[in-house]
Amino acid sequence: MAARAYWQGQIRLALVSIPVEIYTATKSGAQISFHQIHEPSGKRIKYEKVAPGLGAVEPDEIVKGFEVEKGEYVLLEQDEIDAVKLESKKTLELTQFVDADEIDVLYYERPYFVVPADDLAEEAFIVLREALKRTRKVGLGQLAMRGREYVVSLKPCGRGMVLETLRYADEVNKAQGYFRDIPDDAPDPELLGLAESLIGKKVAKFDPGAFHDRYVDALHELIERKKKAKGRKIIEDKDEGSAARGSNVVDLMAALKKSLEKPEAKTSKAVKTRPVKEDKAPAKKAPARKRA
Repeated sequence: MAARAYWQGQIRLALVSIPVEIYTATKSGAQISFHQIHEPSGKRIKYEKVAPGLGAVEPDEIVKGFEVEKGEYVLLEQDEIDAVKLESKKTLELTQFVDADEIDVLYYERPYFVVPADDLAEEAFIVLREALKRTRKVGLGQLAMRGREYVVSLKPCGRGMVLETLRYADEVNKAQGYFRDIPDDAPDPELLGLAESLIGKKVAKFDPGAFHDRYVDALHELIERKKKAKGRKIIEDKDEGSAARGSNVVDLMAALKKSLEKPEAKTSKAVKTRPVKEDKAPAKKAPARKRA
C-alpha cells in the first residue's frame, strides 16, 4: 500500500459515516523524456518566470490572480484558497445509486483504491461493499480533491472498493457530431458472419501484462543506434504495411476470408457472435481494467 493516502475523509450513506483512505490506483508507465537543447552549443534550454519590465522574479513573490478585467486581477493567497469551505473536502456523500452500464465509458477519468481508515471502520466498510455487490449498483457523489470538486463513482473491487472520478457533462463532446455522417445501413450478412468468426478466433481472457509500449522500445533502440552513429542522422524505413491504405482498394470479402485462413500463434475456444475489444489496437497500451 502507498505510504501516503491521496485523500482522507469519510463516506457517508444517510446517517452512516465510514472513515476511509484513498490511494492512486494507477502509475506512469515506461516513457522517454526529451529535453530541449540549443544545438549550436549543446546546452539545455531552461525557462525562467519573468515579469514584463522586471525580468526574473523570485518564487515567493508569485501569487495566484484571477483576471476580472483586461490587465486587472484579484490576487489570492494559497491559504485563502485552502480555507474555502466545502463539505466534500472531507466527506463523500453517496447521493444516488445507478446500474454500472448507465454510465457511459466517456465519463470515466481516473481510478483510486478505497480502504477503511482503521479497524473500527471495517465492519461498515464491508457492509457497504457487499450491499453494492448484491444490488449490482454503483454509488455516486461529489468529492473535492486537489483544487477541484469531482463527480465520483464507487464500486466493489475484491476486498476493497474503487472510486473513479467522472467528467462533468460539459467536459464530454457529443458523439453525434462525429458520427452523424456514418450511414445507418445494415451490413451484408455474409461479411458480418466472417467478421464475427474472425473475432471469435481471437477471443481470449484479458491479460494486461501481455501488452507493452512498443514505441518506447523503438525509441530506446533509436537512441542506441544514434549513439553508435556519432551524431549521424538516422531515418527509419517507411512502414511497408501502410501501402494497403490510400488509393489501393481492398476487397473486404477477400480480406476477411484471408484473415480467417491466417494461422494464429495462440488460439482459443471460438466464440461465434460475441465481439471483444482485447485484441484491438495492440500498439497502444491496453486499459488496466474493463468497465461493466
